[in-house]
Amino acid sequence: MKRSFSVMILCLLSVFCLIMPSDLCAAASEEAAAKHVVILATSDMHGNVWGYSYEDNAESTNNGMARLYSYIRQVREENAVVFLVDAGDEIQGTIMTDDIANKNPDQDHPVIAAMNYMGYDAMTLGNHEFNWGIDTMKRILGQADFPVLGANILDMDGNYVTGNGWTVVDRDGIRLAVIGVCTPDVPIWDGGKEGIEDTVYEPASEAVKKAIEEIGDQADIILVSAHMGQFAEFDEDGGSDSANKIIEDNPEVDLLQVAHMHITVNDEFEGTPVVGVRNSGREIARIDLTLDQDNNIKDISTEIVDMENYEPSDEIREIPAVKEIHEQAVNLVQGSTGENGEPGEPLGTTTARFQPDDEIRGLPEGKLQDTAVPDLIMNVQLLNSGADVTSYALFKNTSDLPEGPIYYNNIFDIYKYDNTLYTLKVTGRELKNYMEWSAECYNQWEPGDINISFDPEYPGYLHDMFAGVDYEIDLSQPKGQRIRNVMFRGEPLQDDQVLTLAVNNYRYSSGIKAQNLAEGKRDWESSNSIRDMIVQYFAENSPVEPTVDHNWRIVGVDLNEGDPRRAEIIGYINEGLLHTPYDKSYNLADYDALVAEAAANREAGITVEDPERR
Repeated sequence: MKRSFSVMILCLLSVFCLIMPSDLCAAASEEAAAKHVVILATSDMHGNVWGYSYEDNAESTNNGMARLYSYIRQVREENAVVFLVDAGDEIQGTIMTDDIANKNPDQDHPVIAAMNYMGYDAMTLGNHEFNWGIDTMKRILGQADFPVLGANILDMDGNYVTGNGWTVVDRDGIRLAVIGVCTPDVPIWDGGKEGIEDTVYEPASEAVKKAIEEIGDQADIILVSAHMGQFAEFDEDGGSDSANKIIEDNPEVDLLQVAHMHITVNDEFEGTPVVGVRNSGREIARIDLTLDQDNNIKDISTEIVDMENYEPSDEIREIPAVKEIHEQAVNLVQGSTGENGEPGEPLGTTTARFQPDDEIRGLPEGKLQDTAVPDLIMNVQLLNSGADVTSYALFKNTSDLPEGPIYYNNIFDIYKYDNTLYTLKVTGRELKNYMEWSAECYNQWEPGDINISFDPEYPGYLHDMFAGVDYEIDLSQPKGQRIRNVMFRGEPLQDDQVLTLAVNNYRYSSGIKAQNLAEGKRDWESSNSIRDMIVQYFAENSPVEPTVDHNWRIVGVDLNEGDPRRAEIIGYINEGLLHTPYDKSYNLADYDALVAEAAANREAGITVEDPERR
């Protein structure tokens, strides 16, 4: 049927060309010969196959690989030529992956099993693929039916660690080259783990240039799938971890996919389309291309598709490796489930809820004052390490512990990552430098501000709090001049005083060493994870009471708490009539405009969505 239809179209075109001007005929023929291609791009799914929040023990409503597949299947039904690629950070991120699947790397992995079923053409290494060392990574990714790419990740013999740096996929005579590169900053986060130090991490743009030379004329379209942001993360001078530099150095690239930063990107750089999606399978990038009869690109359009309106695919959820390990993860967060699915034996108990309510919707009190969750975790770190001082970042703004029985999902909620604990020697001056670096997460207070806000350039996981010292953060001062009155055991901390600092392995690499905050080297590493330490603490100390030592506070601000206009504005925020002032404080100088905006939203029936939990 397809062939007969094509012959009929060609005959009609021939007749049309006899009676129409030659230029119109040529245009019509070219349009008829045009080819439509769709490239679908995912990244940073972080083990969320099912569409489930294990820490909340509940299904999610707008993410997960199962939802992505519903959309992917729809696109394939509507289009003849569809490519599917991924930019990494897939095998890490949930209780399903971190606490079950990745500890048994020789068993079928739920993420790879799902990706095989979904029909991926290629995947790029992400930095979190390295979290368990090179051998575990290769054993898990070795289950893939598609090439896993790392053009800038080489072993000591100069071979690609995963066996592939790039691939060319031919579908219906259209050849797509995918070049995969990962941020070369992997050793900053995972240095010391098995095989990491024996691996070479080249600048991304240089690896892409080599790959393009190797590809030669084998491809019609060149897509770079880069597990990095557009802008340099650490190497601001050399740009080895900047995706934009890939385009600057390699104009042959037709399309650029970015990842790693968990943000929506639908842009272009120097004429090259750039796409990127949020994490956990919340979005998918769609690239539509029109090619002429010689497979030359004539037009490109890009779109970021949100998964909120898509139902999860039962096909993905019924894959044995997915279904079985998901059920194990649910059982783990509930303890051992009984016959009727009720929670089993808890890990321990609490006497009360740990975190206070937020005064302003979306502004976490856990970053504005000393609270019980950070104090609990830092107390556990001090007990296990014997250190003098330690630090912790509230990874999730809504993290809390409820009153009553505590299960594994509650522990995961307050400590999401599978970090271990390091100790090192620091001087008083070095500790203060570290504290100043952390205090940069805040915006400077201005007269008239009614709230404290946060610099959007600093993710929440960089905002460390400290235990073992008393201190103040003066937000009337610029960055680098905010830490005041640091006291250690009742005495002012001296610059030349030597202390033992306990930090998690990620902060040691990404903060202490990457930012040159201290010269000392780690002198101890825990044999178990910090999360396991918290589990053990509950087993030995329940019921656990929420306690706060109030060892730090913010000073240098006047939030106009006695002014009724402040209470009015906060009321509008909490009603959803004004956006949460997370990135920029509201100021009383703008009172009239804010009231007018709230009134207009009320009149129009507009409710501002609860802000994304950062």
